[in-house]
Amino acid sequence: MDLSTFDIDAPRWDQSTFMGRLKHFFNITDCRTALLPDSRLDEAKVLVESFRAGSVPPGTSVEQLHYAKKLYDSAFHPDSGDRMNLIGRMSFQVPGGMAITGFMLQFYRTVPAVVFWQWVNQSFNALVNYTNRNAASPITPKQIGVAYVTATSTALATAVGLNLYTKRAPPLVARWVPFAAVAAANCVNIPMMRQQEILNGIAVTDENGNKLGHSKKAAVKGITQVVISRITMAAPGMIILPIVMQRLEKYKFMQRITFLHGPIQVMLVGVFLVFMVPAACSLFPQRCVCKWVSYRSCCKAPWGVLEP
Repeated sequence: MDLSTFDIDAPRWDQSTFMGRLKHFFNITDCRTALLPDSRLDEAKVLVESFRAGSVPPGTSVEQLHYAKKLYDSAFHPDSGDRMNLIGRMSFQVPGGMAITGFMLQFYRTVPAVVFWQWVNQSFNALVNYTNRNAASPITPKQIGVAYVTATSTALATAVGLNLYTKRAPPLVARWVPFAAVAAANCVNIPMMRQQEILNGIAVTDENGNKLGHSKKAAVKGITQVVISRITMAAPGMIILPIVMQRLEKYKFMQRITFLHGPIQVMLVGVFLVFMVPAACSLFPQRCVCKWVSYRSCCKAPWGVLEP
C-alpha cells in the first residue's frame, strides 16, 4: 500500500455501526498491551507522531502503523498525549476489574469485607476516571478528594445498608448487593470527577474540528453516556455470576474446595469483562452529529460534544 494515502488517525473500522466500534474497542482494550514496557509504548508514540509529521522510517508497513496506533491509543491520553498510568488505562480494565469484582462477589457476607472491597473498587474507579478525564477541563485536588469521598461513601452506604436489609432475604438477593453498590457509586463518582465539564461545558466543534464554543448540555449528555456504559460493563458479570455460583455451590465437589471459590469467581468475571469492556464502550458513537455540530464521547471520557 502507498503510505502517502494512509491516514493513521482515520478509524480502521466504520464507527457509525456498533460492530465497527466493537472491533475498535476490542483492539484498544486488549489487556496484553498492559504487559508491554514503557519503552515499547514510547517507540509506538514516536512512530505515530513521525508519520503525522510526514516522516516515516523506510520499510515501514501498514500493519506496523496499525499496531503502533493501537499501542498509542491504549496507553496515551487522547487530549494531552501523555502516557497514562497503567491502572487507569482501559487496557487494564479486564485484569484490574476481574480481581476486584471477583472478590466483591465472594466476600459479601460480612460488613468489614463489604467495606474493604467497596473501598478498593471505588479507589480503582476514581483513578480510572481521573486518568481518562477531559484534559481541557482541569480539576483541582480538592474536587478530586470530594468526588472520591462522596462516591466511596455512596458505595459503602448502599452496600452496608442493603447487606443488613437482606439478612432475611433469599441468599441470591444478598449476592446482588455489590452490583447495586457499584451502580449507585458510578452515578456519583463519574459526574463528581468530571464536575468541571458540567459546570463550564466542554468544547463544541464543527465537522472540521474547529472549536465553536462550550456546551453544558453536551457535557451532561456525554457524562450520562459514560455512566450508562460503566454500569453496563459490570452488569452481566455481577448479575449472572451470582446465579451461577449459587447453583454450583450446591454440588459436593464445590463444597470441598471452598478456598477456590474466590479465584474461580475472579476468572469467571474475567471471561465476562473480556467481552463487556469493549461492548460497553461501543454502546455510543465516538463522534455524533446534530444539525451542524459534532461531538465526541465514549466510555473513557466525553472529549467534545454537541448542542442543537
